[in-house]
Amino acid sequence: MENKKVLLGMSGGVDSSVSALLLKEQGYEVIGTTLELFAGSSCCNVNTYLDAKNVCNSIGVPHFTYNYKEEFKKYVIDDFINCYANCKTPNPCIECNKYMKFGAMWEKAKEMCCNYIATGHYAKTEYSEKYGRWVLKKSKAGKKDQSYVLWNIPKDLIEHVLFPLADFEEKEQIREIAREHNLKVANKPDSEDICFIPDGNYKKFLENKAKVCILGSKSETVETAISKLKEVNSNFDVIGFYPKLTDELELKEVFSKVIEEYGKIDIVVNNAGISSSTKILDYNADEIDRIIDLNIKSVFMVSKTAVPYLKDTKGVILNTSSMVSIYGQPSGILYPTSKSAVNGLTKSLARELAEFGIRVNAVAPGITETDMVATLPKEMIEPLIKSIPLGRIGTPKDIANAFLFLASDLASYITGVVLSVDGCARS
Repeated sequence: MENKKVLLGMSGGVDSSVSALLLKEQGYEVIGTTLELFAGSSCCNVNTYLDAKNVCNSIGVPHFTYNYKEEFKKYVIDDFINCYANCKTPNPCIECNKYMKFGAMWEKAKEMCCNYIATGHYAKTEYSEKYGRWVLKKSKAGKKDQSYVLWNIPKDLIEHVLFPLADFEEKEQIREIAREHNLKVANKPDSEDICFIPDGNYKKFLENKAKVCILGSKSETVETAISKLKEVNSNFDVIGFYPKLTDELELKEVFSKVIEEYGKIDIVVNNAGISSSTKILDYNADEIDRIIDLNIKSVFMVSKTAVPYLKDTKGVILNTSSMVSIYGQPSGILYPTSKSAVNGLTKSLARELAEFGIRVNAVAPGITETDMVATLPKEMIEPLIKSIPLGRIGTPKDIANAFLFLASDLASYITGVVLSVDGCARS
């Protein structure tokens, strides 16, 4: 009996979703999978995972996710950067197909005893009498055909690859099938950008050789942050220190070292903070002091220490607030209290420092896709999403873009603002 078990790569889009449906109708035993490739990517974040998971649940097939971030960086991102560095034009989609979708996914499929892998690409395979083997051919999709980015699929793998959309001529046909089966992704927009540069700004990605100094209260925290930053972009010039963030003398020493190393300071981001779920009657003096020191006093002291240097550059201070600083939360009240203080500090300091050309703003994130949120079960995630008018959880990229905007010249006339980045969540 033929093994009709197939591992289907799913991005949460309409093409791979309809592919799952068609394969099941054709009698295949379908297993859906979403590969985790890049934090903040347009095609593998918590929202796309949930879309893929929900489609699989609705049509009755299992769904799994697998982490290939390390392999993606090695074979796709590093190759992208190296190509430009050597005056070559990269094509990251081809490399991703070779090493991820038709490399790592095929290895995973074999582990799961699957005889096939499938994707929502517009391409076709058929047996060639002329060559005595299976070959890759164009689909009927015309300009949307994607066979050209699949040319490097190993020849001996082609007979194990299924393209359920091979015979469709129009994308609207796919969307209509999705609507007929009440798939929520029926009208989801196509994603055509490079997934790890969704804004299309290749120059910024390649040339952003930022000089960064990370301060933290613990050496292991600082070293971990430096390591993660280097993973994102090896071009970053990063140093780190771990002074007591409320000690003015230690901070002055660190800032003088930064000036010695980099010559100037343009932007200061106060991001350190801790939270708790403690009820008011359960707070003790140590916990109160710890939260106040890190969430308020450190912001004040770091800003105070930075001001003399920022006067020289007409720089920017950016503070991390929180949605709960505006709307509160039912427990752990010192956290929203401290973040409200950050809002007040931001607005007042903006007024005081405006005469020196120093801008001071804050970002108040809502529920954001962090490692902790990613581990929450679906039954906890879905109610959170339903409470957000934009219908999704924020991504680290959403928050980073807000900071980037406020730090840039695009916001040169904006100061004293607490910018909510929460999808209009109000609870």
